[in-house]
Amino acid sequence: MSETKVQPTHLRRAAVVYVRQSSAAQVEQNRESTRRQYDLTERARQLGWRADQITVVDEDLGLSGATTQGRGGFARMTAQVALGHVGILLGLEVSRLARNNADWYRLLDLCGMTDTLIGDADGVYDPNVFNDRLILGLKGTMSEAELHVLHARLDGGIRNKAARGELLVWGERDGEIRLHPDEAVSGAVRSVFERFAEFGSVRRVWLWFVSEKLTFPLRLNHGDAIRWIPPSYHAIHQVLTNPAYAGAYTYGKSRLERVVDENGVARKRVRRVPRSEWPVLITDHHPGYIDWPTYEDNLARIAANTRPRPHAAGSGAVREGSALLQGIATCGHCGRRLYVHYLGRRASPGYHCPGKNIVQGRGVYCLNIGGVQIDRAVSEAVLDAAQPAGLEAALGAAERIEADHDGALEQWRLAVERARYEAERAERRYRAVEPENRLVARGLETEWEQRLSDLEQARSELERRERRRPRELTADERQAVLALGMDLPRVWDAPTTTARDKKELLRTLLEEVIVAAPRGGQTAHLTLRWRGGMLTELDIDRPRTRQARVRTDEDTLELVRRLARHYPDAVIAGILSSQGKKTAYGHPFTALHVGNLRRRWHHALDRR
Repeated sequence: MSETKVQPTHLRRAAVVYVRQSSAAQVEQNRESTRRQYDLTERARQLGWRADQITVVDEDLGLSGATTQGRGGFARMTAQVALGHVGILLGLEVSRLARNNADWYRLLDLCGMTDTLIGDADGVYDPNVFNDRLILGLKGTMSEAELHVLHARLDGGIRNKAARGELLVWGERDGEIRLHPDEAVSGAVRSVFERFAEFGSVRRVWLWFVSEKLTFPLRLNHGDAIRWIPPSYHAIHQVLTNPAYAGAYTYGKSRLERVVDENGVARKRVRRVPRSEWPVLITDHHPGYIDWPTYEDNLARIAANTRPRPHAAGSGAVREGSALLQGIATCGHCGRRLYVHYLGRRASPGYHCPGKNIVQGRGVYCLNIGGVQIDRAVSEAVLDAAQPAGLEAALGAAERIEADHDGALEQWRLAVERARYEAERAERRYRAVEPENRLVARGLETEWEQRLSDLEQARSELERRERRRPRELTADERQAVLALGMDLPRVWDAPTTTARDKKELLRTLLEEVIVAAPRGGQTAHLTLRWRGGMLTELDIDRPRTRQARVRTDEDTLELVRRLARHYPDAVIAGILSSQGKKTAYGHPFTALHVGNLRRRWHHALDRR
């Protein structure tokens, strides 16, 4: 029956054998199926095609048939069918050619228009014959349905297992998830959370790892060997935002979607879904490095750093500027968070609120005030309130310095142990090889030498850091620290106390500073809202927002008047410099300065 459908017009064209497996694992493991597909070339010869007319298209091995995207072999085969160069298409079954009806019926239409036969393990079909096309259509529908059933069955099993919290298991017993047994790995992860609790910024945690030259564990897939590499910002951020480190079990945090791009091509993308749409979230499922409330607080802090809320006080990470109330100052007129600006050659801080410009469309600020006097008044209030705790804070600071160094030293001690183990393992591998196998022995000897070099570098770095480790305070030094704690203003004004340190202290004690300064008034009213709910109100003289005008002295102006009648600007600048004249800001005169001076004071005169 099949042979009667093969006509001389078909035999004059090529026979194409299409070979496909859905994944690389199937290509590797299901070799019998691949062999059966290649054997279809013998089927083509039995139907009457010569060996030189048979083409095997196997470019799509390891690719899914659910879509034509990325299947170059299928596209090339379809193009040959459309050109009328193919007499028959051979596939082990319909699912090898296409797994969805859109692609399958498009191919059927092309085969019908070009009188191309389709063959599988059951027989040969002519798409122009109604019964054959009906059978091919049913096979395509069953192939698509089979793919849906397989996906639904696998997805249902995965979701059912995930709902019990047993999908991902790292332990010896069923459903057990344990912290990593490697002390170096767990110590590195624990340091991330400890440093974030101290710094409050993902970037600062990352910079701390970089400054201490610490490495971080990396393992791409479960079961792979751990590699120690310099940490990236993404790695630190992923640890802090992954709920698994907080003892929670989750499933369905992302979703695979199919979209059509601007070129009309269907593509897949991964979309992260909000927590309210996660199918599975089991808190306190296994031991974690932090508890769930701390994890949620960390997420809120990270979100405030990356996307500061416009009306919330205390939002955003601490910056490097000298404005001490950055992030906690709010407008006393409209309640919005104040923005920071810097003016003048000394970059004096100031605060402004563009509330009226936003709400009423006016080109004025709701509030615009200098920040020097305001920062000073708030600092004095905070220091007065913190004076009773000055002694405890001073000793706590000394202990914090020692703890920070101890944390980094512990990581380096574990790094030395890890390097020693790697060196000993390389030595054992080298000594276990047969001496006659020189090719392998030379490679293992090189690896052993490299591990010994790494061990020596780790030891040297550990010794250097131990020498720099702050020693414990003696009795006299402790008394000196206690005396210093009695004088917090002197510590506050010390050159070694940075603006970042001052901001951290202010945020520790203050929730918000409300600034009200009526336009045209002479005073500014400050309301300090402390953590705990107490309020303190202060009235200060309104700071000047404009600097006094700087003016060139009259003698220099008179000299420029006389010289401008006879000389160009460059010559005048040379004369002024030879006489030791300086600009209003103390710089030597240039032609540009002279020109600006003439235009500013209207001294431009006609020259001969």
